[in-house]
Amino acid sequence: MSCQWKKQDIDTVSESVEAKALLQGIWIDSETEEVSFRAKGDTIYFPDSVNQPSYFRIVGDSIALGSNRYEIVKQSENTFWFVNQVGDVIKLEKSDDPIHELSFERKTPEVQTQYTEVLKSDSVVTYNGERYHWYIAINPTRYRIKSSSFNEDGVEVEQVYYDNIIHLSVYKGADCLFSSDIKKQQFTKTIPMDFLEQSVLGNLKYDYADEKGLHFLATICIPNGASCYEESVDVAI
Repeated sequence: MSCQWKKQDIDTVSESVEAKALLQGIWIDSETEEVSFRAKGDTIYFPDSVNQPSYFRIVGDSIALGSNRYEIVKQSENTFWFVNQVGDVIKLEKSDDPIHELSFERKTPEVQTQYTEVLKSDSVVTYNGERYHWYIAINPTRYRIKSSSFNEDGVEVEQVYYDNIIHLSVYKGADCLFSSDIKKQQFTKTIPMDFLEQSVLGNLKYDYADEKGLHFLATICIPNGASCYEESVDVAI
């Protein structure tokens, strides 16, 4: 089974130079012939352009990949079997087919973004006889978020995303009642820090109005995951 391996443990244990040398090259699934990864030097590259390369070491009977280690079941010049995150044995074989080289003929792994341009929305809300006009602008940034997930082999991989900043303004006639940028960092009191570090501020939507003001819902999610938080953003009127 895969488990966490502290970096200092990896750095202080001697790795197997011979085993690392055997792993060099392109590895494919023994049954499907789908490309799994390419080992080059001390780095593993994945065919999916969204997954970042990962540093690896082979120590004892395990391969340390990122912050995890995976038990090696069998290794030879053309065979590599290991136990993935959920306990399945992944059986790979080395490929010398030139067509598999094409999986790695690409540029630097992509940084993903939910929006490629500013996304704007606005509406008028009537409450207690008064009209309020709100404006929302979702602004893509160049601030990078690192998020982890598992690939088809059950190996933890890392992707990089751009976060967003959302601007919210509320007007009553010509009077500006509120105008500010909303950032995910303002929700540190209600969202765990380890979640925030991997999440993206994805959206802000109008919810409802009452005597306390206009209420909006901000959505903070880990990309490609099922985990999200909805946080209230309140504007007094």
